Amino acid sequence: MYAVIQTGGKQYRVAPGEDLKVEKLDGRVGDDIFFDKVLLVCKDDEVTVGKPILENVKVHAKITRQARAPKIIVFKYKKRKGYRKKQGHRQDFTGIRITQIA
Repeated sequence: MYAVIQTGGKQYRVAPGEDLKVEKLDGRVGDDIFFDKVLLVCKDDEVTVGKPILENVKVHAKITRQARAPKIIVFKYKKRKGYRKKQGHRQDFTGIRITQIA
C-alpha cells in the first residue's frame, strides 16, 4: 500500500514505515502530524486517484527530527567584470516516519 501526498510544494510517494525528509514543518520531535492533501492511494493493485485530492483519506506520520541539510555554496560570477559573490546556504528540513494511511 502506498500514497502520493503533497507538502511544501512537492509531491512524495509514501508507504507505512518509510522515513522521509520534507520541507520544514511546525512541531517538535515526537509529535504526530497528518497530511490531508492525498492525491493518490494504491491498495492491492486498486488505484484511487483524486480530482485533485481525495476526500476522507489522511496519512499519519511522526516527526523524527528537525535539522538542517549540509551547506551548499552559491557562487555568482561575471566574466571580465570583476564581479564575484560567494554565499553559503543550509536548508531547514523535517524528518518524518509514515505510520499509517487511513
